[in-house]
Amino acid sequence: MPKRKQHKAFWKNIKFKYKLTIINENTLEEVVGLYVSKLNGISVLITALTFIFVVAALIIAFTPLRNYLPGYMNSEVRAQMVENALQVDSLQTLVDRQNMFIMNIQDIFRGNIRVDTVQSIDSLTAMRKDSLMERTQREEDFRKQYEETEKYNLTSIASQPETIGLIFYRPARGIISSPFNSGERHYGIELAASPGESVLASLDGTVILSTYTAETGYVIELQHNQNFISVYKHCGSLLKHEGDEVKGGEVIALMGNVGQSDTEAHLHFELWQKGRPVNPEHYIIF
Repeated sequence: MPKRKQHKAFWKNIKFKYKLTIINENTLEEVVGLYVSKLNGISVLITALTFIFVVAALIIAFTPLRNYLPGYMNSEVRAQMVENALQVDSLQTLVDRQNMFIMNIQDIFRGNIRVDTVQSIDSLTAMRKDSLMERTQREEDFRKQYEETEKYNLTSIASQPETIGLIFYRPARGIISSPFNSGERHYGIELAASPGESVLASLDGTVILSTYTAETGYVIELQHNQNFISVYKHCGSLLKHEGDEVKGGEVIALMGNVGQSDTEAHLHFELWQKGRPVNPEHYIIF
């Protein structure tokens, strides 16, 4: 009951009307009399806020003022901006061509270019680009000297192709006991590890050789993309056969003690590209 009484008292207070009177000071005559309540004031305030919101929404929706608000730029203004950007780009291109034209005329007047070799003023632009790309005699001599020096170097940078899109896997977990040395005709690395360690394919590829030899024990070779071939020697056993498709990181063999003078399990790993041996440490982190 007390809560109900408080509720009634609250609404009675909200609806209670006050009389606002305007009186003539000289005659004390009532000019205007207005009855208002708190509920009326709240209603007027809500109505005014709603009106302001509607007017603002109409301005944003139907007048150009919306373009000054973030995120409200219309398609026409955007199209105009794009068109202006294209025109500026075209003007820049025109200015560059005009500057090139003036430079070509200056070269003709100075005698830097023979007039009888000029087909048109614009053709000088292509001639200018070609002249910038021409090799000097010093560059030509250096190139010939470098090519002659690196002609028989199997580990030269020029012999190492780009490995675009290739992810190399470490063939086995172990320590490099003998590094790559083309000068001593050692075209691979020796990885010392425990017997039975897994031997993994360094790249996706196809098995092109899976056999046993008295000198190197079990040997398996894989053909990969970009003319790469990987060779795995001194394996204890082979898990793949010729013609099998393998994925990079897939187990293809197991490590083992192989060879007449070998006392430790190790893997001899070679990496070839276009018929030339390359240092595996340049491609794989061991």
